[in-house]
Amino acid sequence: MRSISTFLGLLLIALVAVAPASGLELQSIVRAAAEYQNPNPQLQTMFRAALLDTTKLAEFAPDGTAYVKTGDIPAEWLRDASAQVRPYLYYAKNDPAVRGLLRAIIAREAKYVQIDPYANAFTLDYRVWEEKYELDSLAYPVTLAWSYWHETGDKAIFTPDESKALDAILATMQREQDHARNSRYTHKELADDGKGRPSGYTGMIWTGFRPSDDACYYNYLIPSEMFAVVALGDMAQIEGQVYHDKAKAAQAQKLRNEVQRGIEKFGMVTDKKYGKMYAYEVDGLGKGIVTDDANVPSLLSAPYIGYTTVNNQYYLNTRAFLLSQDNASYYTGNVARGIGSYHTPDHWIWPLALVMEGLTANSQPEKQDVLNQLLASDPGDHLLHESFDPNDPKRYTRADFGWPNALFSEYVMTSFDGVAPIPMGDPST
Repeated sequence: MRSISTFLGLLLIALVAVAPASGLELQSIVRAAAEYQNPNPQLQTMFRAALLDTTKLAEFAPDGTAYVKTGDIPAEWLRDASAQVRPYLYYAKNDPAVRGLLRAIIAREAKYVQIDPYANAFTLDYRVWEEKYELDSLAYPVTLAWSYWHETGDKAIFTPDESKALDAILATMQREQDHARNSRYTHKELADDGKGRPSGYTGMIWTGFRPSDDACYYNYLIPSEMFAVVALGDMAQIEGQVYHDKAKAAQAQKLRNEVQRGIEKFGMVTDKKYGKMYAYEVDGLGKGIVTDDANVPSLLSAPYIGYTTVNNQYYLNTRAFLLSQDNASYYTGNVARGIGSYHTPDHWIWPLALVMEGLTANSQPEKQDVLNQLLASDPGDHLLHESFDPNDPKRYTRADFGWPNALFSEYVMTSFDGVAPIPMGDPST
């Protein structure tokens, strides 16, 4: 029998072997990676790399906040950063160091939103990297704070500064609910001299850009509207139960209900083959697009973000369309098949969409099939990338892209290791 000292020595070697070469060293994360075992050696290697990836991209700033760059682009996206740290929520309850990191990230996102609620990405020194107004970029910080609170019970994140950020988010959403009348936002990449195509009032919230950072064709982006519904429900709960501000809670709840009614009234189409399902974008004047994009929120991700359930009939109709050749953004190859994005080469698949397909699948065989495709997409560095050629995974975009790796580690934990998913909101609100 080996001695305890020998065992501890071997464990230390294992920890060092999987520790990140640079960046943060969170012992609970490093330990979880080192101790993860799977009969499939490729899955074991990819999970370990994926779980540690965010520690290489996050750093504490001199002001006590924490910055999470997206990968090989030297900027932090509100959306990406919120998703990149999400797997660490599983370790936050029992690890003060992880809680400290998450609190610092939430605090920085609050500062970003106050600087410019129309910006989607910022630099370490708080400069605006891009001012592409994306509705989901306002929703992600809210859902991260809500999920952290519900997972840890820690209300320390709800500072006066966080309250100001929630105020800025709510005010921006309210303003953009009637974009034509109330907003001055323009961007050179939008149609009609930067103003966007004409749109009618629907109760939904106008947005300029998709989560892919591409300009919307029509400016009511249904997946982002769904996510706004979830985030506004979270905000109402935070305002009411933490800040004890009934007026703000009522405002958030009112806007949430109006957006949800707008989705159901203006965001649905009826297809002869698939039945009633969700559109991707609409203009509120009778025009719309039926497709999906790999970036989250997507129509495929509606149950994951907490808008609906995997058994909802309208979602099932939508999903059947999205994962078919009838969807113009669904591609197939010899190695994988899935949804891509107009942001990357034509017919290339995004691991983000593959993981989301698995996360929202109803059966274990489908989850395993998705996992097999993800493992087959490994080009040799054991990481997931932005997109890849489904016939040749060694052809890919973004050598360093943190988001899909974080989502992959969450997928493995919840779909194969029996870990309960952490919700982004309370569907009953």
